[in-house]
Amino acid sequence: MITTMDINGIPVEAFFHDEDVESLLQPLLQKLAGLQKEKARRLIVMIAAPPGAGKTTFAGFLEHLAGETLPDVKVQAVGMDGFHQRQEYLITHTLVVDGEEIPMVQVKGAPETFDLEGLREHIEMASESGTCGWPTYNRHLHNPVEDAITIDGDILLIEGNYLLLEEEGWNELAEFADYTISLRADEKLLRARLIDRKEASGNSREAAIKFVDFSDMRNVRRCLEKSKKADLTLQVREDGHYDRIHV
Repeated sequence: MITTMDINGIPVEAFFHDEDVESLLQPLLQKLAGLQKEKARRLIVMIAAPPGAGKTTFAGFLEHLAGETLPDVKVQAVGMDGFHQRQEYLITHTLVVDGEEIPMVQVKGAPETFDLEGLREHIEMASESGTCGWPTYNRHLHNPVEDAITIDGDILLIEGNYLLLEEEGWNELAEFADYTISLRADEKLLRARLIDRKEASGNSREAAIKFVDFSDMRNVRRCLEKSKKADLTLQVREDGHYDRIHV
């Protein structure tokens, strides 16, 4: 199945194997719909994955698929990217990496470069079942856009790298989740995807490799090594299929 989705202001063509849609994704949505009906309130689902694993596309596709298969349940997908600290903050604040103090913008995407307090507050508001705003991240502006989305659905899919991170502050977020999903992938596959993505955004191949190896791969390893066990863990294969794994 192929569909085009808007990812942070950029149209992205997403492909999912029909076998995975039928045997994995549709049953998953039915399970979540059953949980939501049972709890009789908004269901909070967290989807965590390292950079490059396709979590944003995965969540967006579930929303799209739900629109076709669950007409009586509104599923919304949102991301934690809207909680990036603003670019001007990242330029003027520093972080110590490998014993060297550097501007935060050089490692944009690391946990320390997000507004964790704001993220927690919004997740808490969303879990209370009322209508509330949610920010998005605009890659053209390189900054968040406040209240770009109105949360009013029955099932809220929240995706992000660090939602299941077992580090101080971050480890409290999963308390708000009714169901958690973890996407995992081989480091080599993630590195290749991240370099291609960075190059496609206008960087030279050399610059893309330098940034990915210095910044992104640190975050990849942090996610893979320090994340909580999820209710459902899926391994992303190079051919795009998903394998259910037990960890």
